[in-house]
Amino acid sequence: MDRKELIEKYVRFFESKGHVRIRSASLVPENDPTVLFTTAGMQPLIPYFSGEQTHPQGKRLVNVQRCVRTVDIEEVGDTCHHTLFEMLGHWSLGDYFKKEAIEYIFEFLTKVLEIPLGKLAFTVFAGDNNAPRDVEAANIWKSLGVSENRIAFLPKSENWWELGGETGPCGTDTEMFYWMPNGIPAPEKYNLEDSNWVEIGNNVLMAYFKNKDGSYTESSQKNIDFGGGIERIITTLDGLEDNYLIDVWKPIIEKIESISNKSYIGNEREMRIVADHIKAATFMIGDGVVPGNSEQGYILRRLIRRAIRSLRKIDVPILEMDATVEISKVVIELYDDYDILTNNKEKILSELKKEEDKFQKTLDKGLKEFEKMCSDEKIDAKESFLLYQSYGFPIELIKELADEKGISVDEKGFNEELSKHQELSRTASAGKFKSGLADNSDETKKLHTACHMLGEALRIVLKDKNIHQKGSNITPERLRFDFNFDRKLTSEEKISVENLVNAEIQKEVEVKLEEMTVDEAKASGAEGIFDSKYSEKVKVYSIGDFSKEICAGPHVDNTDEMGRFKIKKEESSSAGVRRIKAVLL
Repeated sequence: MDRKELIEKYVRFFESKGHVRIRSASLVPENDPTVLFTTAGMQPLIPYFSGEQTHPQGKRLVNVQRCVRTVDIEEVGDTCHHTLFEMLGHWSLGDYFKKEAIEYIFEFLTKVLEIPLGKLAFTVFAGDNNAPRDVEAANIWKSLGVSENRIAFLPKSENWWELGGETGPCGTDTEMFYWMPNGIPAPEKYNLEDSNWVEIGNNVLMAYFKNKDGSYTESSQKNIDFGGGIERIITTLDGLEDNYLIDVWKPIIEKIESISNKSYIGNEREMRIVADHIKAATFMIGDGVVPGNSEQGYILRRLIRRAIRSLRKIDVPILEMDATVEISKVVIELYDDYDILTNNKEKILSELKKEEDKFQKTLDKGLKEFEKMCSDEKIDAKESFLLYQSYGFPIELIKELADEKGISVDEKGFNEELSKHQELSRTASAGKFKSGLADNSDETKKLHTACHMLGEALRIVLKDKNIHQKGSNITPERLRFDFNFDRKLTSEEKISVENLVNAEIQKEVEVKLEEMTVDEAKASGAEGIFDSKYSEKVKVYSIGDFSKEICAGPHVDNTDEMGRFKIKKEESSSAGVRRIKAVLL
């Protein structure tokens, strides 16, 4: 199935159910200074969820929304992460509710897309102190012929949606999963841990309102918010494991193969980065963003320059051609149904060319700076990070240049400098998003505390006191923890880490905060990299006798608030660095 076919089927179906198609909103949010980009189809509709405003096009809406998410730019390069993506969305703003919502999406999946019922499974909310078990949703799925074994009741971490701020509309959700393997019958019972089940859509059943005191009350207006990623749906239904092989990516990849004279096979990561970043940059410029040093312009510049670095890695002769321009032309042709691209083609190509030319000059200056550094026998951490941050040199290029000169690079020190820089960037981003869609919450505090416990558990289980955090990213839903280690963890090791963290959580120990000097923190055995990044006084958090670490917070007061710790994924982040993603259930 191709993109335009899926969009046409989706929009026509929901128009037949009384929905009115609305335009895809700009990637730059209007009247919302708390977020840099539109990150979901529902984001432009937030003012209408409370019922205080009425949407001019009615209570039943449908659209395809272009979205950008920049939290995980470093993860782009695998088979499924994208900076820019499109979401299918339809909404009921105080009109129909649970029964119709479930029946509509079921009809679309099984009748319009002709997905066999035997390849589908669904999840619903298991209930907690704030909202009851969603037996109603489960019974509606059953009435449509869904087996009870294919309906799973899951906790708030899996089947609840809210904005993330202090107050606002929220509610349970019910998700749809597709059994990926062809030729292998789906098991009778749905299993959350089985990665062969791939989520293809989510109906948020928005029936509650979160109050300032943290309590939840039933909302006066009940809403439906459906979201489904186009790239995910097409890849899944086509039985592929690599998003970059579907129709909205393949022509871009083929163009990169052509200008690099290399095959996608063996160069997947760099070609995916180029394809993703130039597509996102093309749309951003089409929506009025220009490269700069702050806000949206900074993100755009970062994407273009990262793409250029990857083009160099696959030997594209970028001094002889405007490579980003040539790739962008393919993007504009692929998405000719977006007038922001077709009407702004010359501007898009002009901005890309200017940024590419500017970066080439920056690279030349960086090479001259590198030559000055070669008077010593080693490129130290500060020097290598200067080349990276100011001139856009990846560490691989710095090492290659140093090898040619017969000198070494302090790669470990570079990685530490990079981790500090990323932490500062995340802190700055968190400030930008405060009170917005990505606001910190009690869940974030719990996961932040779990990060410290995870780090200590890894040192104990892997019997390596030199394991340290190399980066982290925490949302209210999950934590991501990077640490230095040179191999994949075994299943037994992951289970041991989980068990150790959960054993400490179950002890219900107090999380204690102390302020002390850096020397005192070091003498006390606190975990941390003791260098100039710390001020004279630091905060040290102790989790019972298990963990002691320098950190600015926030943390829970007692581990009894945390729930059960579960590792969802363990993978490579970069050379010598592993990444764990985990949740609290």
